[in-house]
Amino acid sequence: MIGLVDGNNFFVSCERVFDRRLVGRPVAVLSNNDGCCVSRSNEFKALGIPMGTPYFQLKDREASGELFFRSSNYELYGDMSRRIISTLREEAVDVEQYSIDEAFIFPPTTAAADYAAYGRRLRTKILRWVGIPCGIGFAPTKTLAKIANHIGKKMPDGVFLMPDDPTEILSAMPVQEVWGVGRRLPAKLRAVRIITAQQLRDADDDTIRSVGGVTLLRTAMELRGIPCHEERDYDADPDSISCSRSFGEPATTAEALAESLAAYTAQAAAKLRRHGLLAAGCNIYAQVFASGGGGDFLGRTVVFPAPTDATNEMLRAIREEVEALYVAGTRYRKTGIVFFGLEKPGTARQTDLFDTTPPAEKSRLYAAVDALNARYGKGKVFSAAQGLGARPWHMKRQKLSRRPTTRWDELMTVR
Repeated sequence: MIGLVDGNNFFVSCERVFDRRLVGRPVAVLSNNDGCCVSRSNEFKALGIPMGTPYFQLKDREASGELFFRSSNYELYGDMSRRIISTLREEAVDVEQYSIDEAFIFPPTTAAADYAAYGRRLRTKILRWVGIPCGIGFAPTKTLAKIANHIGKKMPDGVFLMPDDPTEILSAMPVQEVWGVGRRLPAKLRAVRIITAQQLRDADDDTIRSVGGVTLLRTAMELRGIPCHEERDYDADPDSISCSRSFGEPATTAEALAESLAAYTAQAAAKLRRHGLLAAGCNIYAQVFASGGGGDFLGRTVVFPAPTDATNEMLRAIREEVEALYVAGTRYRKTGIVFFGLEKPGTARQTDLFDTTPPAEKSRLYAAVDALNARYGKGKVFSAAQGLGARPWHMKRQKLSRRPTTRWDELMTVR
């Protein structure tokens, strides 16, 4: 049996843990640069406001006190997610984190006597220890567990165990709501008269394969109760590491362009070091504004003299290429960096007879920098290339709440 644990309205729930004034009120968390609604409380949903509604359309209702908004507080959400996963690992044989607010769990054999009771105990523990309400669904496969979780969220106790014969549930579920079906397949499935999850489950294998290949067939097998999803290795090293952001205000100067890329390089390099990897090079890019939205991308590729994880060496290598991205009179909306050629220190490399490049190894300097930032707060030690003054290009988060679980200077106070 597999369980899926999913935090209810996760971003909003995280905000409510530390601001009890938001409980019972219509609250939404906004996307980058406070653009649109990406997480909504049940009270917010009850007002009929769809996901993705732009904030500017709702400003008047906020001013009147009808709605409440918060900027995305990624540090808080990431830490709360870590706490939930830690709690799950104490109670389950294995945990596979699927996203920031979802995780598949493999219950202990002792839970088999009553999975629903086990789920209720687990849900109560998470609520008491972390403060986040969760929905939990149990089923023989991950796809069915997804469906069970969706039902569990609407149950009074937040838990649902998929019955041995889920035909009634699958017959009422549109096929486009099945995990893994995607956006393009429903039209093709309708063409072969597959409208519901039950019809997908019961369809002929050749028909399913002709519409969506082996991937869709695996989904159908999962609906039949046959596990087909391979376990993801969440601890595996990534093939690439990136960092990018849209600007809070359009960037129009070479200095703003260089500062933003230096900041994102530093963030991506810190992530690289957490994985214990070195990068052989990177792609840097900038997106410019265009009439009608969107915009063209300008990019450059940089190969480092030797694989590295040192931010200062990366900044030195990309400096000239950053200048090449700047075009006077252009308004930039976004920049980013992607590291490629990731490898572990000590990996064997092909060199020539006269190569004087020192062997690739981890930077002791930036190991110290990371330790200082971990102890005293993110960004306490940084490169001057990231800018020393105001950063108008920085992502807007005008409604940002405190980060009481990760910053000493933002701890909650009791009066």
